Amino acid sequence: MKSPYQNQMDQDQFGFLIASRLSDIEENLPHNVSERLRAARTRAVANRKIVNVRTAGGAFESAGALTLGNERLSGWGRLAAAAPLLALALGLVFITVVQNDFRANELAEIDAALLTDDLPPEAYADPGFTHFLKLRLEQNQ
Repeated sequence: MKSPYQNQMDQDQFGFLIASRLSDIEENLPHNVSERLRAARTRAVANRKIVNVRTAGGAFESAGALTLGNERLSGWGRLAAAAPLLALALGLVFITVVQNDFRANELAEIDAALLTDDLPPEAYADPGFTHFLKLRLEQNQ
């Protein structure tokens, strides 16, 4: 697939080819026909559309980059520019606090269950106790 730049070059080459052929043919035309062609060319050039390129009202070039808006931000502009970053930081802090609180509550529930159980906490660390629990589960099934 051709790029837009390549398509434009192909169109330009085609236009130059047609212009050169017409120029070659024009030399052999009668005077009245060549005058009518000259008048038509003059009208076409006069009626062509002139493209005005305008930049946005607040466009500025700074260090090779085009930016929109004022070159210098006011105090409110700086605050508005920093607001999303501040909101992101506050959101991350909030998520961290909530997750830490959730984890602490989870660990507190486990500790409370261990301490209020009939077995001493050392029993859970004993390898024989895990074996005992496995045998008990097999017998219940």
